[in-house]
Amino acid sequence: MQRAKMPAYERIAIDIANRIYTEKYKEGEKIHGRSTLASEYNVSPETVRKAVKILEDVGIVQSTKGSGVVIASRKNAFTYINRFSNLESIKDLEKRMKKLIEERERLDEQLFQTVDEIVDYTGKLRHTNPLTPIEAEISAESVHIGKTVSEVKFWQNTGGTIVGVKRNGELIISPGPYLTIQAGDVLLVIGDEKTYDRVMDFLGE
Repeated sequence: MQRAKMPAYERIAIDIANRIYTEKYKEGEKIHGRSTLASEYNVSPETVRKAVKILEDVGIVQSTKGSGVVIASRKNAFTYINRFSNLESIKDLEKRMKKLIEERERLDEQLFQTVDEIVDYTGKLRHTNPLTPIEAEISAESVHIGKTVSEVKFWQNTGGTIVGVKRNGELIISPGPYLTIQAGDVLLVIGDEKTYDRVMDFLGE
């Protein structure tokens, strides 16, 4: 069963009550200013104001104009804390977080391993499966830049068919013979087991 998320001001009220019960704040002492508490808890002053109001309502602190917030009762703090005795402790939360991190690391490892296997498998298929495209990038020094696929007689020279082009983060499917070759293009080519070497030789790689 999923727990309802507790508002930030209630969590702050519980934390301050815990500090009072453990006598980090003692009866009669004044708590830090609201702006200081807001900075410490990384929340707005309004959130701190709501937390202090809760503690006032149950008699844990007293707030007076000019005197600030003063600790009124450690006993009331203990009573208030007991209302939330079923909440997970910080240690429990830390354990759960550590477990989740370990699980994520395990999944990341499996993901990287799977990617490596796919890359390796694709590399092997390059020479055995004519339907697995090979990738050939057009370098800035290529003599074919500015020419169309038809003009360079790509198929006649390599035996490969260009089925797609990766360009500027986009994929052009079935570009056809009138595609103009540009620097940085990655050609996706299919062919027989000798196509890869022919394409690399033709492109001067």
